[in-house]
Amino acid sequence: MNKDHLDALCKSQKGAFHDYQPDWQADRYHVGGKMFAMLGSDAKGKPIITLKCDPVRAEELREEYEGIIPGYYMNKTHWNSIYLDASLPNDFAESLIEHSYQLVFDKLPKKVQREIVSE
Repeated sequence: MNKDHLDALCKSQKGAFHDYQPDWQADRYHVGGKMFAMLGSDAKGKPIITLKCDPVRAEELREEYEGIIPGYYMNKTHWNSIYLDASLPNDFAESLIEHSYQLVFDKLPKKVQREIVSE
């Protein structure tokens, strides 16, 4: 997985906003003021992307793929971190980004959702 490609995928989500958190040295991606993805690294400097995930699916993904771990510095139930050097297809990463975005979007107030959709 390529960091630039993942960055572009996150930014391409409807209403996505990007910022950089210098304390964490991480790029963060939000929709409606809520984070859905973060590109950074673990304590050893190994690049990761952290994404929100349905708790049941999150557990299944961790069991199935070696490169997916509980969310690094995040709620371990609702977030997964994926090592960028994990051997996962790009379309799989894209589907996980879209899943994360949709989970966050669906929790936004209906008024905020309508504003994002109408942009």
